[in-house]
Amino acid sequence: MHRRVWLRFFLRRFAIFLLTIFGSFTVAFLFFHLIPGDPIGALLASLQQSYGGNNTASAEMIAAYRTTFGLDLPLHEQYIRYITNVVFHLDLGPSLISFPTHSQELIARALPWTIGLLGLAVLISWGLGLILGGILGWQRNLPGAKILTTAAIGFAQIPQYIVAIILVFLFAYFLHWLPSRDAYPANVSPGLTSEFVTGVLKHGILPALSIVIVAISGWMLSTRSLIVSILGEDYLLYAQAKGLPPRNIFLHYALRNALLPQLTGLAISLGFIVNGALLVETLFNYPGLGSLLTRAVGILDYNTMQGIVLISIISVLTANFLLDLIIPRIDPRVRIGG
Repeated sequence: MHRRVWLRFFLRRFAIFLLTIFGSFTVAFLFFHLIPGDPIGALLASLQQSYGGNNTASAEMIAAYRTTFGLDLPLHEQYIRYITNVVFHLDLGPSLISFPTHSQELIARALPWTIGLLGLAVLISWGLGLILGGILGWQRNLPGAKILTTAAIGFAQIPQYIVAIILVFLFAYFLHWLPSRDAYPANVSPGLTSEFVTGVLKHGILPALSIVIVAISGWMLSTRSLIVSILGEDYLLYAQAKGLPPRNIFLHYALRNALLPQLTGLAISLGFIVNGALLVETLFNYPGLGSLLTRAVGILDYNTMQGIVLISIISVLTANFLLDLIIPRIDPRVRIGG
């Protein structure tokens, strides 16, 4: 009987998961194609202006490009063609940025940079924010705790790109300690060499730090609120009455109860990683999905934009789907019948 309940729960959640992906991407597809502009005409006009050409050749090229990208079809046929290629062939279609390279190849090149940068930044900020926020909530009446809380409130309201600009000015232009752009030195070839790895780490410090400073403030404030909300609960008073050390009460009772909602937030944040830190990556000329999306939007590269958004939708919804399955297992207070 228990297995049947779990199977029904899984199938129901999985059906919702698939329907949400379908609905979300359909809205995104329609939105992108409603953006005014002619991507093929603008691209060829730019090429003609730069390299010359005649109007007849340009018209023939426009027709050929429209056929290749399927833009000569009605919108509903473009949608069906795109979904069919993605589902059955795992093909996002050719990119306009780097034709004839397909969009999935461009995304595959950019994805590791974004995951490496944002993944590490999210994990660091979550871990430090959880610990510091827990201490701020547990020792909330200390003068230092009030100062840190006020500072966290201030930093949480500052956009990441503003922090990035300040860090670039301070550490790149004023102190000359760290590079201000790119993902690795221009004179180093990518590969598993000490020079390349060192260069990647050095170039990633400023963009990662600009993300961590803002993100850690949010985690600190949310954890502090969770800790403060459970102070005075019966189980904490009982633990104190048993004579348990304050450190054990904090770690095993207070912080543990704040961990579950923060794990939920962490999973969702990890799902959003593939969105890329758009402005931060653009500011540092970092070759991640944020920079790729900026370039794709600039010339209305539908296939690349749709591919990045589709991956983002799938990653975020997958994180939520896995949470729906995991949380009832680790928290008996959550029932799977709902």
